[in-house]
Amino acid sequence: MHPKPTDSPRAFTVNDFDFVLPPGLIAQHPSAERSASRLLDGSAPTPVDRIFRELPQRLNPGDLLVFNDTQVVKARVFGEKSTGGQLELLIERVLLPAEASDGSLCEVVAHMKVSKKPRPGAVLHMAGGLANGGFEAVFLGRWPDERGQLFRLRLTGPAGETPYELMARHGHVPLPPYIEHSDSADDERRYQTVFARVPGAVAAPTAALHFDEGVLAALEARGVQRASVTLHVGAGTFAPMKTERIDEHVMHHERYAIPPETLQAIADCRARGGQVVAVGTTTVRTLESWARNGETSGDTNIFITPGFEFQVVDQLLTNFHLPKSTLMMLVSAFAGYERVMALYQHAIAHGYRFFSYGDAMLLRRYRSGPVNS
Repeated sequence: MHPKPTDSPRAFTVNDFDFVLPPGLIAQHPSAERSASRLLDGSAPTPVDRIFRELPQRLNPGDLLVFNDTQVVKARVFGEKSTGGQLELLIERVLLPAEASDGSLCEVVAHMKVSKKPRPGAVLHMAGGLANGGFEAVFLGRWPDERGQLFRLRLTGPAGETPYELMARHGHVPLPPYIEHSDSADDERRYQTVFARVPGAVAAPTAALHFDEGVLAALEARGVQRASVTLHVGAGTFAPMKTERIDEHVMHHERYAIPPETLQAIADCRARGGQVVAVGTTTVRTLESWARNGETSGDTNIFITPGFEFQVVDQLLTNFHLPKSTLMMLVSAFAGYERVMALYQHAIAHGYRFFSYGDAMLLRRYRSGPVNS
């Protein structure tokens, strides 16, 4: 049993979650096989080095694995202004009709890289523009208000395509900033889980990238149950914290949904004495958001730091995260600050691969809290 922490969230600063990572440990490409990645088993008192395909043997019949079934979209699109200036859009989300100014499904919210921001009403020629087989984006202003850091645009394709169709045809895989190569056909396949179903993410739920059909079959044979949630991962997951005190940080918003069958699966798991195992921090954020607000869909900006009382998740499968990141704080809250920092030092010393295309770690919650059933 891991010790209960005595530090309050206010006792930590962002520098407490820093560590020195040799650049060579940042995975630039996925492993040759999904399940051939390494798995650091941190669920026991002494860390054990394993291969990911051993995961089914580390779980018990009746446990419930909860996946994030979001699908990464090709959200990075290049274009130019009418003046010829080059620009890049990273489309963060497609607005629902109720959110759009004209009630359609053609408005998006995006990050923009450009030397000088356009004025509202300006037409941006994306992927060559309509005249060259691309599409147009009309700049509508900042989002969610005039002080927002994101931008609202209306997209128009040659045949009335949806934003998802336009991204699929003209976009690029939105690889994380620490991956140094341009996206390829291999990235299009491997920066996506095998069970991705609902389009909308600009970053992959990376802990789930290790699963392949062989591991899924082995889990089923062992009697481990499966369920899914949806959280569309935003680019804010890579944004550095700008405050020294972690309690002053404002989290980005991400859209989530939990289907009724997943809520029933969690209740059934509790009834039979099983463990709820979250595949990735995005699944943790989704389930713990529901536990607090009772809403099965909506936006969440939940910020999980040491001292957080978990109500749903018992175990966590996760990749290795960026120094000083909000995800480092989440896993430290889950498994204990000292333990997580020690596990990271073990991983560095033993040559584990880090970040999105890197290896995985299995953690157990170090203290129990109320269960939302």
